[in-house]
Amino acid sequence: MDILLLEPYNTGSHAAWASEYAAHSRHRVEIMEMGGQYWKWRMHGGAVTLARRFLAAGRRPDLLLATDMLDLTTFLALTRELTADIPVAVYFHENQLTYPWSPTDADPGQQRDAHYRFINYSTALAADAVLFNSDYHRLSFLDELPRFLQSFPDHRELDSVAEIAAKSRTLSLGLDLQRLDRYRPEECAGQGQAPLLLWNHRWEYDKNPEEFFRALFVLQEQGVDFEIAVLGESYRKKPKIFSEARERLDDRVVHWGYAESFAEYAEWLWRADILPVTSIHDFFGASVVQAMYCNCTPLLPRRLAYPEHIPEAQHDLFFYDGFEDLAARLKRRCREIAETRKEDVRPMVARYDWGTIGADYDRVFEDLAAGAGCQRSDRPPVLRSL
Repeated sequence: MDILLLEPYNTGSHAAWASEYAAHSRHRVEIMEMGGQYWKWRMHGGAVTLARRFLAAGRRPDLLLATDMLDLTTFLALTRELTADIPVAVYFHENQLTYPWSPTDADPGQQRDAHYRFINYSTALAADAVLFNSDYHRLSFLDELPRFLQSFPDHRELDSVAEIAAKSRTLSLGLDLQRLDRYRPEECAGQGQAPLLLWNHRWEYDKNPEEFFRALFVLQEQGVDFEIAVLGESYRKKPKIFSEARERLDDRVVHWGYAESFAEYAEWLWRADILPVTSIHDFFGASVVQAMYCNCTPLLPRRLAYPEHIPEAQHDLFFYDGFEDLAARLKRRCREIAETRKEDVRPMVARYDWGTIGADYDRVFEDLAAGAGCQRSDRPPVLRSL
């Protein structure tokens, strides 16, 4: 089967997901992409550029696989002479209805944010299958849709929410976790050393770095022994807490900044003992899953997609409720580090590796192509000229 993957924002986790699925699928997956910058313009204009490229290529894949960054309605309108009978799936890495806006973004205050949400809504409405990377993501999107539509003056089309829900399902994010195995040390490097705490997320507001470092400051004031490795990508505008934390935690810092290679990143994940997570947004949590696969023990808020990664019977071991509980659990984990290092959290997330989940993707798309073909077989042919 030929699959054309349409990605107007091909960077970071989007790019990794696309290329890794193409590498692991038993189908032929071709990626038609644009650079991962100017995300708002990509959501507005990316469909026009990709439609032009698609028409110029003149090929007819068996399935179109778009991501949430594509205005699917515009793409299909511009390519209808070729795409009218091709099934379409859309994969939601994130969505603009429930993604928390940056406090420095002017659009919400000027009421210019609704159109990005509408693009996600109309894209889901136009697709044959709507796929989400977690149950939390799927359910929160469907829950928010009625409120979004009710914000309009009339003809709100609330019945369309049930239509979208009926063709929605969860298809967990695939990750190349086995790639991390080649950097696994023969022996646990942390034995006998101070507990190593880890930050391996983007340096942005939605990861809630203020609460993360506040917890570390509490440990520092209480005389708890620990070290800290801060990884992740930073940007020109980053939260001020990073500069403050670098200064206050100076003698405890063993690494600070973006890992320049995957090998370096993986080595730090294998070295780390504890991953305290404070994020206010995560539709899946790829960095959390990667750390857990390297047997770094997580301390997670009881929200977002995180409960899906850990069996419910073990939630009390790895989830906290509120800041005070986080600080207390982190202190206890550090002081009982020998016991923490004996825990094995790796098997909880191994199912997200492409070697396992890739077959699920293939089956979903095979069923969609076969089902859509039956449903569309009685459609009249496309008129190519008047």
